[in-house]
Amino acid sequence: MSPRRMRALLMDAVLVVASLLDLWVNSEGEDRLAIAFGLLAALALVLRRHLPLTTFVLTLPTALVGDAALATLIALYTLSSLNRHRSVLAGCAVTFAVCDFLPWPWSELEVGELSETYSLVHLTYTFATAAAPVFLGQLVQARRELSLRLAEISEAREQEQLLTAQAALAKERAQLAREMHDVVSHKVSLIAVQAGALQVGSPDAEARSTGATIRRLSVQTLEELRHMVGVLRASGSRPTELTPQPSLADLDQLVASSGIETQLETVLPDGLPPTLQRAVYRTVQEALTNVRKHAPGATATVRIHQRDGTLRITITNTAPTRPALPLPGAQHGLVGLRQRAELHGGTVTSGPTTDGGYELRLELPAINSP
Repeated sequence: MSPRRMRALLMDAVLVVASLLDLWVNSEGEDRLAIAFGLLAALALVLRRHLPLTTFVLTLPTALVGDAALATLIALYTLSSLNRHRSVLAGCAVTFAVCDFLPWPWSELEVGELSETYSLVHLTYTFATAAAPVFLGQLVQARRELSLRLAEISEAREQEQLLTAQAALAKERAQLAREMHDVVSHKVSLIAVQAGALQVGSPDAEARSTGATIRRLSVQTLEELRHMVGVLRASGSRPTELTPQPSLADLDQLVASSGIETQLETVLPDGLPPTLQRAVYRTVQEALTNVRKHAPGATATVRIHQRDGTLRITITNTAPTRPALPLPGAQHGLVGLRQRAELHGGTVTSGPTTDGGYELRLELPAINSP
């Protein structure tokens, strides 16, 4: 049973007991009719939430034949808090006031007494007593409806804020897509064209090979860039991968297209989770990019193996043979690798070697896929 239901039953029990106490205080032991109607009224309060009008009708006789009117007032309040028809409420209030004012039996009523001051005061008090639960019930009903309206307004405002945020995000994504298409795509296309011209027109075989590598990498970059632009323009309409998701099977192609003499040594079991495979791939990709930028002419060694439940990736390069050209960079590569490793519970360390080279080490807790 829910706490709300338990509170409702407890409140009903309290009201029934209060009505019985009112009957005990305001009834005479000899008046069996008043006691019978009082008991009926007290027990009828159990139905007040589901049959408020019926409950009021069942409690009305106790106000007519005796002075125990608490059950009738409670029934009138409940009816007022649940009923929207004010004409019905007014009729019930007047009926209660008349029943409470007139003596029982009605044969004892003397018309001359109605004009006396005491009778007028009593009548006024009776109507005020009948009006009080009606006004209180209507106030509670208005408060309940106001709370519901406020909840609906709050929900609508939250929905509006969410739609506004989504619209702003869509606008930013579209603007970013335009910038990527207009600036980055244009520059990479020029690089691909110039590399193609170098591949075709250069008399030097090494220069032609370098031009072919640059052109191939430029074309791959353009393909990934077009994919990202399409995703950004979709404005989050559905979940979509931003970039192609590589795996360890793509390491050979990555090493072959890196333009660096690289030795790849991998001893790994099958079934590594795709997230770990992507983390390894991106680490090797970033390390080889750094070698190409900062250590021209160097050779690299990529070792990947698993031992004692830990996946270890080591990328080591020799000392550069040519001076590095100044290239733009945001210096966020290693930071991104560390953040990616932390997401998997791993670590990234890096530093120079004794022979003038550089080493990058990634360690991840290896969990085989089920």
